[in-house]
Amino acid sequence: MKNSIILLTIVTLFVAGGTLTGCGSESDTHENANPQTEQEQHSEGAGQHEEESGNHAGENSGQAQGGAQHAEEVHLNEQQRESLGINVETLDSGSAASTIARPASINYNLDNIAKVGPRIEAKVVRVLKDLGDRVGRGEPLALMSSVELGKAKAEYIRLKARLKSKQATYKREQSLYDQQISSEAELLEAEAAFEEAKAEMDATAETLRLYGLTDEAIQNIETGSDQPLSRYYISSPISGVVQERNLSPGQTVSSSETPIHVANLTEMWVMIDAYEQDVRYIEQGQTVNISVRSIPDETFKGTVNWISYALEEGSRTMPVRAVVENPDRQLRAGMFGTARIQTGQERNIAVIPVDAVQTIEGESKVFVPGDEEGSFQPITVRLGAENEGLVEILSGLEPGDQAVTAGAFDLKSALTAKTRSAAHGH
Repeated sequence: MKNSIILLTIVTLFVAGGTLTGCGSESDTHENANPQTEQEQHSEGAGQHEEESGNHAGENSGQAQGGAQHAEEVHLNEQQRESLGINVETLDSGSAASTIARPASINYNLDNIAKVGPRIEAKVVRVLKDLGDRVGRGEPLALMSSVELGKAKAEYIRLKARLKSKQATYKREQSLYDQQISSEAELLEAEAAFEEAKAEMDATAETLRLYGLTDEAIQNIETGSDQPLSRYYISSPISGVVQERNLSPGQTVSSSETPIHVANLTEMWVMIDAYEQDVRYIEQGQTVNISVRSIPDETFKGTVNWISYALEEGSRTMPVRAVVENPDRQLRAGMFGTARIQTGQERNIAVIPVDAVQTIEGESKVFVPGDEEGSFQPITVRLGAENEGLVEILSGLEPGDQAVTAGAFDLKSALTAKTRSAAHGH
């Protein structure tokens, strides 16, 4: 509250042209153009300083043609600096590159998704599992009815009976041949008939397998059952949760449809939007820590298992995929968060607290001390990786440079007020 009142006072002083160096009349602008000393004492030095600081003078060319004043500069006295908590520190060298933080989204592991449907056109008799139900591997999902399947089962029953008859004939002929009552030709004929019947039954059984029946279900096919031969179950090939259900009783489903989706959520995919400059740091097998916005107190650990060889055309980002364990099923597809990739590769460059970086006119800026005591001006920086509240500065500042590490937001607010006042005055 105290800082807010002081900041409001500073803004008011900017507007009034008071204690902070602002922009008043044209004559005032020329009299106070040099923030370091009086112009009449250092006019030549001020002119030289303006030429050497082309980037700042270019920004101020419309404000003061002959002066050396920095339009993007804030002046505070000692009391104001203390009240706002302005802190200036020498930047240390460090590395946030050992951990690369990038945007990420949670997706299903497509290897653990089963899209289930009939392998033969069938009508839905009853749905056994609903959305959100957990199912085990091989557990029935729906009871179906298929005329074509009923015919195939009936054929299997006929061939099974025929095989039984041919097998009995073959055994009898074998016994008679051993007793030298039957000829070898009769034995061979009985054996051939038996083998043919067996082959036909095996072929029909294979057709039933293609329709989705298990060996156990095929062995249990027989006449006189309570269930019509046309009925059968479609089952889940994996353990998981029913995530999609697009069928209802009486609905006819073709063999090309997969109306039930079962998802094993114990393992998820994390799709990471890495930057082009990350290519040389990210490798398969690296550890990834994932945090999502909706679960702020939890961190999930995963492993990089795929790196794209192509950048996205629109965003110029490089897709990276990680596999993350999700035993408690807290992660859900569609969640957004941050993935921190542990690269283990360090670079010694300047690092600064994340809060010290302010966005001004669409650019990342850091405030640094000006030439005059109590003055601060923003400079443009290019940022790198972020880690533990620190962010890399790839260009604009070097280790050992001084910069504002606390109070940058208040300086930005004061600078914005000063800019508005200057525009109004001119």
